[in-house]
Amino acid sequence: MSAEITETYDVSKYERPSVTVDVVIFSILDKMLKALLIKRKVWPYKDVWAIPGGFVRMDESLEQAAYRELAEETGVAGADVYLEQLFTFGEPDRDPRTRVITVAYFALVSADKINPQAATDAADIEWFSVYDLPSLAFDHADILDYALTRLRYKLEYSAVGFQLLPEKFTLRELQDTYEIVLGTKLDKGNFRSKLRKTNVVEMVDGYRDTGGRPARLYRFRDDAVAEIKTRRLFP
Repeated sequence: MSAEITETYDVSKYERPSVTVDVVIFSILDKMLKALLIKRKVWPYKDVWAIPGGFVRMDESLEQAAYRELAEETGVAGADVYLEQLFTFGEPDRDPRTRVITVAYFALVSADKINPQAATDAADIEWFSVYDLPSLAFDHADILDYALTRLRYKLEYSAVGFQLLPEKFTLRELQDTYEIVLGTKLDKGNFRSKLRKTNVVEMVDGYRDTGGRPARLYRFRDDAVAEIKTRRLFP
């Protein structure tokens, strides 16, 4: 004897938390590591600065939602940024609207590649030094602090820092980038010795006028984004 068994799932039996994405965008401007923030236009935290982000739609992946929110709130196109999932933040009271779990990302972009503009979801948009941040909405101060720690860690064992540089750069500009992000001075000779061993940069035609002796230009090799986990690169 056989019988057709139909299994059903009653979604109404379970409470459903909402899911958002938040994207910390880092860049180097005026020789400082900065994060791009938007001023919220609506409740909650109206007129308070926040990390760009928003609710995930039912028909999109988390990454698709992150890229969409970047475009909608900042005008930053996905092709212009390096995006990596960071962490999930889910304290029950982190959002006064309802139970909200957020998946945070961090993005790296060279300042010469974007011209951010506040979209309809934001009242204003501005770059802030990571060492001089305004009061932030929700738990965004914790998210940004976590993102900075992750960025510094990855900089020590990978070539991810090249995402903060223009396509062509001098070795001085590269070292400056590492020093700005790590918040410490690096020995020039030791830095360049380690750089040669990693083989992640190569010379290109052209020089940069530095006001003195012209500086040779370099670029990262095509495979430089591959992480080197067997040893720390810097500092």
